[in-house]
Amino acid sequence: MTQPLWKPDADCVQNASITEFARYASELWNVELNDFNALHRWSTDHCSEFWSTVWRFCDVRASSAGSVTVENPHKMPGAAWFPDARLNFAENLLRRNDDSPAIISRGEGKPDRVITYAELQSEVNRLARAFRSMGIKPEDRIAAYMPNIPETIICMIAAVSCGATWSSCSPDFGARGVIDRFGQIDPKVLICVDGYTYGGKKFDVAEKLTQIRHRLPTLEKTIVVPYLDDPGTQSQDNSGKIPDAVSLDEFVDGFSTGAINHLQLPFNHPLYILFSSGTTGAPKCIVHGAGGTLLQHLKEHRLHVNLAKGEKLFFFTTCGWMMWNWLTTALACETAIALYEGSPFTPDENSLFDYIDQYDIDHFGISAKYIDAISKAGIRPRDTHRLSSLKTLMSTGSPLNPEGFDYVYDSVKTDVCLSSISGGTDLISCFVLGNPTLPVWRGEIQCKGLGMDVAVFDDNGAELPAGEKGELVCRNSFPSMPTGFWNDPDNSRYASAYFEKFPGVWHHGDYVETTKYGGMIVYGRSDAVLNPSGVRIGTAEIYRQAEQVEEVIESIVIGQRWDGDTRVVLFVRLRDDLKLDKNLIDKIKNIIRTNASPRHVPAKIIQVADIPRTRSGKITEVAVRKAVHNEAIDNIEALENPQALDLYRNIAELQSD
Repeated sequence: MTQPLWKPDADCVQNASITEFARYASELWNVELNDFNALHRWSTDHCSEFWSTVWRFCDVRASSAGSVTVENPHKMPGAAWFPDARLNFAENLLRRNDDSPAIISRGEGKPDRVITYAELQSEVNRLARAFRSMGIKPEDRIAAYMPNIPETIICMIAAVSCGATWSSCSPDFGARGVIDRFGQIDPKVLICVDGYTYGGKKFDVAEKLTQIRHRLPTLEKTIVVPYLDDPGTQSQDNSGKIPDAVSLDEFVDGFSTGAINHLQLPFNHPLYILFSSGTTGAPKCIVHGAGGTLLQHLKEHRLHVNLAKGEKLFFFTTCGWMMWNWLTTALACETAIALYEGSPFTPDENSLFDYIDQYDIDHFGISAKYIDAISKAGIRPRDTHRLSSLKTLMSTGSPLNPEGFDYVYDSVKTDVCLSSISGGTDLISCFVLGNPTLPVWRGEIQCKGLGMDVAVFDDNGAELPAGEKGELVCRNSFPSMPTGFWNDPDNSRYASAYFEKFPGVWHHGDYVETTKYGGMIVYGRSDAVLNPSGVRIGTAEIYRQAEQVEEVIESIVIGQRWDGDTRVVLFVRLRDDLKLDKNLIDKIKNIIRTNASPRHVPAKIIQVADIPRTRSGKITEVAVRKAVHNEAIDNIEALENPQALDLYRNIAELQSD
């Protein structure tokens, strides 16, 4: 392809926040930063100067920045960012206090809600006083079993204002999945809803909460937010169904909404405990510091997304996915964040685009699977919606294939910066992401993150040139690296997770290549890479071709051990009432052979009724591979639909050539 799908005009480039930042840094440090390549190179070669400039440019609120930006900058793990700084994460999110919207909320079957910054400030102040009154102190854990609603954000901000450490799961998690997570961190407070609605159905969680609370002996308080009916409807308050629980309104009753002092804490004070998906074992409890999370998110929001004061940012997420944490930090940019709770396809496939138009959302984020789903449904929002406010469309969760790029520019909007982004829970941010000043090339993530020395290594640790596939690594430390894992006092599990394969270099576990334009293509997780006859094949290379076939809704591919080697097995979920026959198998194989290579052609193609996925919507090749091989699968509670794994066990067709 010789032309990009989208290219910013001169005014867009000139007025972008990243351009303003480059001018600011050039003057501050007397360096020439005339294009993104120069800016990125400076940001990694001079990481101390870069991150201190981000701090100043983004106006981080702190009682002290300290005199040192980083100690041991080249040590991973072991670098210490802003070791003398003192700040509070909540104070940075609440820097605005007026009648401008802070949170716009839409829930399935619920009335829309708009909460101003002044109202947010008042509610946080009152709840923080209630927390302090019950003795919440720094590093106490507050856990939330909550949907993506304003109360969850209010509770989080109030908790971290007191110095507590926040952790959350969405209420669709089963009791075992919640216990596997919260049971490791000994929370003092549990905040929960009485139920939730999804796809037109109501789900009461009282029974699950009884099991969860029984297995959390450190709990001192359970706070219930009524949600099965309209939030705040006291007549429908179901907290009484949960013994010794109190409603949120009762908990804050009598406390003042007046201004509070936010506790000033060290840069690496534990802000969040996030959990790995847990599909290959007990979930890892990943601890992220307040300062690193704030600084990294500010960089991404302001510079890479071009988020400006007064704009509106939406990301479709649950509270069990790091994108919820990422979205919430946007309050520090004095923007409005738009929440959505429920099915994105209720009442129909246009619901999220209706939301964009009604509230003039500027920056819109969803999963690659969502784009694929609306594409296959034949939805053309550009024909039915204005979308005049939309500047950025972000995609994550899995690689966005080139056809997904085509669909966005053909059927959604031609003048939009399509930013495929990739990072993870491990760094609560991105390694590669968008850029409003660069062109969008078909199938490519636009650029490496500023301050992130991202490269591609072969298995021996040698850097690979553009166009060759290998392991995604980062060669320098960065502020949002985890401060550690919970209950890992010697950091051995932490070091093993990221630094065992390439000592001193972060190994992320994605199979990728850089492109001649400086972007990146992600081919899937390294642990799911196929290896037939010693040839490495990224799973996304096969998905891209198989899911072009009109009859195929989605697919999942694994390597099956067979006859002393590995053979590629592709499972496909077809449109309703269709059956996989020889003609369709040949059609799928031919498109894979023609557009990829003969090595990519599966030895077996098998129809399945469902594909297992994690609760953040990611398909899980490793769990399917284990099911096919009749191996034990740990922690199936991490899956949204664990029953789907039964479809992959003891398949007769996989017992023969």
